Amino acid sequence: MTARVALVAGLRTPFARRGGGLAARTALELGVACVRELLDRSGLAREIERVVFGQVVPSLHAPNVARELVLDAGLAPTVDAHSVSRACTTSYVATIELARAIAAGDITAGVCGGTDSVSDVPIAVSRPLGRALAANRRARGVGERVRAFAHLRPGDLRVEPPTLVERTTGLTMGEHADAMAAAAGIDRAAQDALAAQSHARAAAAWDDGRLAGEVMTLPGVGDECVRPGVTPAALGRLRPLFGPGGTVTAGNASPLSDGASAAILMREDRARALGLEPLAFVRASATTAIDPHDLLMAPVSALPRALARAGLTLADLTLLDLHEAFAGQVLAVAAALASPAWAARLGLPRPAGEVDWARTNVSGGSIALGHPFAATGTRQLVQVARELARRGGGVAAIAACAAGGLGAAIVLERP
Repeated sequence: MTARVALVAGLRTPFARRGGGLAARTALELGVACVRELLDRSGLAREIERVVFGQVVPSLHAPNVARELVLDAGLAPTVDAHSVSRACTTSYVATIELARAIAAGDITAGVCGGTDSVSDVPIAVSRPLGRALAANRRARGVGERVRAFAHLRPGDLRVEPPTLVERTTGLTMGEHADAMAAAAGIDRAAQDALAAQSHARAAAAWDDGRLAGEVMTLPGVGDECVRPGVTPAALGRLRPLFGPGGTVTAGNASPLSDGASAAILMREDRARALGLEPLAFVRASATTAIDPHDLLMAPVSALPRALARAGLTLADLTLLDLHEAFAGQVLAVAAALASPAWAARLGLPRPAGEVDWARTNVSGGSIALGHPFAATGTRQLVQVARELARRGGGVAAIAACAAGGLGAAIVLERP
């Protein structure tokens, strides 16, 4: 018999815009700050047996971010750790892997989460320049150093930042979002309305104190992406990012962001023995993949499967949190969840059902809060678990799309 897995604590840093208040910190530094604060607040450092943590934007100096977190965040050096990377569903996978290890009895407690800094990205150079730099490093004397660069042409001096282009399709995420909104018949006005709602709900959640308990304090930095008072009309004046016929703008897309988030999972019996009241329990999960040409639609596959494993339907949910990569994307996903054609296409027995927006993204989503790629999953996880606690219990689900046509979903319950 598997043990029930409790979510006992969670925390995130503020999410800052690229080049904003967190730009001077590396992804590792953000992750360490978050995990250290989480352990200090919970007092559970001695309980932790494993860290599963992720990062999407690679780090050349700390590629195994999970292990570095153990060594820098105040955990015992004997704590096991491994890193994961699955694009925007990275911390979903970290959570699922850790929960399965606890349920199977491998460990009793652990930390999961993710961290990313798009302000601190590795810059690649051309292969000729790379070879020249390597030769220069091996050179002995000024003459050899000069000769190392003698064969280079002007074009070899280019640098290549990481790309957001999908390798299989050759299109950016935004171009895919434009195409999927057009295919689903979702107009610009609907997208701007959803984006404005996301900002309004996030601003309200900050104003009434809902988010304060799950966001740590960093000097001089707060959530930088929330725009209180923004209206659909104001968003409607922004230019499309991907051509005059498009509908994706800087206002209805999630902003590139820096930040980290983390959660502590534990066997229920151990949590009870420690006198802890779990925020929620992990009830079911699913990770799925679809054709990359349908790039951002994978929640339509993952969410129904996670719900089926939990013995639930979309109508049973107290709360739903859908990652807002783009307003057009999340609206297309919502439409497809109710579509018999999409259900048949994905081999599902029936459509998941209609999304109830009154119960969905109730404290704002990624458009307003920001989207540090690896940190979004555990941000959603903790946010909905705390909201379940505020409402006195229920069931909730979170779901997200990711590059490569990947999707993930997790179902939580709080009796």
